[in-house]
Amino acid sequence: MSTFKVNSNARITAIGTYVPKKVLSNHDLEQLVDTNDEWIVQRTGIKERRIAEEDEFTSDLCIAAIQNMVDQYDVEIEDTDLIIVATSTADFSFPSTASQIQAHFQLRNTGAIDLRAACAGFTYGLHVANGLITAGLHKKIMVIGADVLSKITNYNDRTTCILFGDGAGVVLVEKDKELPSFLSSYNGSHGEGGIHLYQKGLSNNLNGVELEKEAFLVQNGREVYKWAVNHVPKGMLRVMENTEMTLDNVDWFIPHSANLRMIESICQRSNFPLEKTLYSLVHYGNTSAATIPLSIQEGLNQNKLKNDNHLLLYGFGGGLVYAGLLIRWSANPKK
Repeated sequence: MSTFKVNSNARITAIGTYVPKKVLSNHDLEQLVDTNDEWIVQRTGIKERRIAEEDEFTSDLCIAAIQNMVDQYDVEIEDTDLIIVATSTADFSFPSTASQIQAHFQLRNTGAIDLRAACAGFTYGLHVANGLITAGLHKKIMVIGADVLSKITNYNDRTTCILFGDGAGVVLVEKDKELPSFLSSYNGSHGEGGIHLYQKGLSNNLNGVELEKEAFLVQNGREVYKWAVNHVPKGMLRVMENTEMTLDNVDWFIPHSANLRMIESICQRSNFPLEKTLYSLVHYGNTSAATIPLSIQEGLNQNKLKNDNHLLLYGFGGGLVYAGLLIRWSANPKK
């Protein structure tokens, strides 16, 4: 695990999001599995989620989110020199989703990589982008968090199918020495916990444990929940420890939107006000790498999040991996 007081020359200048049009409500799920709206809301806080069409994939969601960003903000993307896509549900093992985006927008001098850190992917992507720009290796990077978890969800399993939805979010990170966004970073992994959240790969043996052979996402929700509510409050303090700030100085806490009961427990254990916490799960479900940018956009849409606000982002998920960031928000949409 690593904690850094960030020496940043990078600023987040724009954001865009996209969710599919198709809505899967709790009442819809009642027709698929033995569940009901009250049971789902009581245990997760989720009311509905968005589901990609059969011919709609992660790259499509990413492209739509980028177009949304361009429409909202006075930014150019033609000179983007790197695309980072955080996803667990790429259209293909290869080519990368980032390469598909590069081709769609015809960005001729742009590197393209996919990053796999599950629900912590977006915060890891921001960490990498800041490091590359601050080191002088890049000047403008698109960081995208996107997943279509509906395509790897078992809709016969009521413990998992009630949770997941599809979505995408993108931010533009640009070189800016005068008004950098990144203040502190903390990330790491608890790989022993990987057996509690996984999808089938080439091997069916993980840490000496024989895994399920089906291709669906598999989750031991109880164990992941216990780990998250124990780890994240400690991680929040680690993000802050190399700064001159405390949690009292954080304007908005934006964790991965996995489960509202989990977020409530994290806030209670960290003594952080739930009313200063942004989440996107109520109407979108758990969208993995997309939950944090969707939550930021929700905060902007509701006029909660303002420029110069300090945001504590905390992603965590399959791996088990985690990445926290303290950032200063400063992105100006078109007038």
